Amino acid sequence: MKYFSQSADIHDLDFLNEWLKKEQNQRTFKKYVKTHFAINLAMNDPNLNKIKDELLKEIRNEKKPVIRIKFLSVLKYAAIAILFLSLGYLISKNEFGGNDLIKPREDVVTLQLSNGDLEVITEKGSYELIDNNGEVIGVQKGKQLIYKDKGNTTGTKYNTLTIPNGKQFGVVLSDGTKVQLNAGSSMTYPMLFSPDSPRKVTLTGEAFFEVSHDQKRQFIVNTQELDVKVYGTRFNVANYPEDEHTEVVLVDGSVALSQLGDPQIKKEEVFLEPGHMGAYNKRDRSIVDQKVNTSLYTSWMEGNLVFRNETFENITRKLERHYNVVIINNNKDLADETFNATIEMDHETIEQVFNYFNKVYSIEYQIVENKIIIN
Repeated sequence: MKYFSQSADIHDLDFLNEWLKKEQNQRTFKKYVKTHFAINLAMNDPNLNKIKDELLKEIRNEKKPVIRIKFLSVLKYAAIAILFLSLGYLISKNEFGGNDLIKPREDVVTLQLSNGDLEVITEKGSYELIDNNGEVIGVQKGKQLIYKDKGNTTGTKYNTLTIPNGKQFGVVLSDGTKVQLNAGSSMTYPMLFSPDSPRKVTLTGEAFFEVSHDQKRQFIVNTQELDVKVYGTRFNVANYPEDEHTEVVLVDGSVALSQLGDPQIKKEEVFLEPGHMGAYNKRDRSIVDQKVNTSLYTSWMEGNLVFRNETFENITRKLERHYNVVIINNNKDLADETFNATIEMDHETIEQVFNYFNKVYSIEYQIVENKIIIN
């Protein structure tokens, strides 16, 4: 009961952590958690049908691979997060308090045309891209811009699609390649690919690619200092300017990482196998190949943020990007502390995330002029 009354000390938490290493004990603890929540809910809400609905929802949630907002400090108490297996329900009951005071900015998706004109793309609107001959070569369908291959590549023209913080958007290129762009990203690409040249796009930010197979035309993703070369495959590229690494995660197929620079200095290409990540260090220009769980790096397409051994500084940076808010961290000691975290962005507001930080880790913050300031 100490864990539910918040009276457990560090020794109690250490004991719980050791006890929970056994799978049988984990099952027992989960059952106790459900019972505890059910009792408290019944005492505060006599609507038994509502209780049943909420408990069924928790059971369904538990079958999912992702649990809503589960933070686990690597340097602090690993046992705490187990207590919040039903956190999704607690948030829906507003147990963590607070109102949605943060109002994220509503920025727009833009498309820069080859003549320099800037078009605003609204997710619920419609848009047609017309060439000089009056033909439609691109149309918008919801959160996706689809180009048509007209076979006319005279004078290749480029478009730049820019996605603001807080949004995602997709594009189907003229060769059929599908690209999903993450928040705070932009990609420059030809409206039509040349039939006898490599297909090349330039990416800033993060995107997931499903490249249409073409043995004759290699597909290249340029990330300023690195080229990712493929023929037909699925992979994720993360190349935000503020990040120390450019990360390429291969889901299936084959890709090669090639460093750019002095052409007289020969640099060997690094080939990735499915299930591997190539991390390019922007400082020392080295590439590390390692096996990873690819779903952790592609979960953003399903509305989830997943962090593993991530510093608090990097977490807040990505929260800013995905929620389109401003976070100021004045706690320098906290910046380098590492956490594991999974956040369902479609269900949790940024305020609920920080309410949780405050409740579990006593991280103090305040909202000033629509900014989150951590003290």
